[in-house]
Amino acid sequence: MTTPHSPALTRADGNPVRVLVVDDEQMLTDLLSMALKMEGWEVRTAASGFEALATAKEFKPDSLVLDIMMPDLDGMSVLQRLRQAGDDVPVLFLTAKDAVADRVAGLTAGGDDYVTKPFSLEEVVARLRALMRRSGTAHAAEDEPILRVGDLSLNEDSHEVERGGAEIELTATEFELLRFLMRNERKVVSKAQILDRVWSYDFGGRSSVVELYISYLRKKIDAGRDPLIHTVRGVGYMIKAPQ
Repeated sequence: MTTPHSPALTRADGNPVRVLVVDDEQMLTDLLSMALKMEGWEVRTAASGFEALATAKEFKPDSLVLDIMMPDLDGMSVLQRLRQAGDDVPVLFLTAKDAVADRVAGLTAGGDDYVTKPFSLEEVVARLRALMRRSGTAHAAEDEPILRVGDLSLNEDSHEVERGGAEIELTATEFELLRFLMRNERKVVSKAQILDRVWSYDFGGRSSVVELYISYLRKKIDAGRDPLIHTVRGVGYMIKAPQ
């Protein structure tokens, strides 16, 4: 699953990053473990909240994938105990809930990000990479985390965007939208997916805003050039290099 656009992550000492996956659904933990191990990461799993706390203390993970709903000790309580013990490990919540209040509660409790079930394995990997890079618990083999589509490049750390060597100024929202499209190169993403990922829990959810920001991006990215951003009518949007 690692690509030239997503260089391998390692700990500061050069060893593989460690991820603890906590969920009481074994099929899900097996799938996540397989995907994360394909990244070259060291993975442990736990099926309950209390097992997660014990494993985290011994394993010392660089990131935690944590299901909110568990039978013994829920994910919120696990996170609370970790934080009280001084453990600031980055946490990606898994949740079957999609209510705004639940998302806000997870982030307010000290979580760093969330994905709503069902989700793609690629999305979980991308979110974990971003969490570990931002927290400084892991670094990439390359100096700069650059996404590329054709002659368009986006630096995730410096937020610099260039096309054909010319710098392009983007607002924060335009940058996040472009990053989401580039991370899903040659994949169609729906307006609902874009709203969920770019505007997240703090936005009301009007799909018209997606059309507006896509038009802003096109004016800055595609004007006078071969188009990279494409509309798939009735489905969503996709970014791909010209053939």
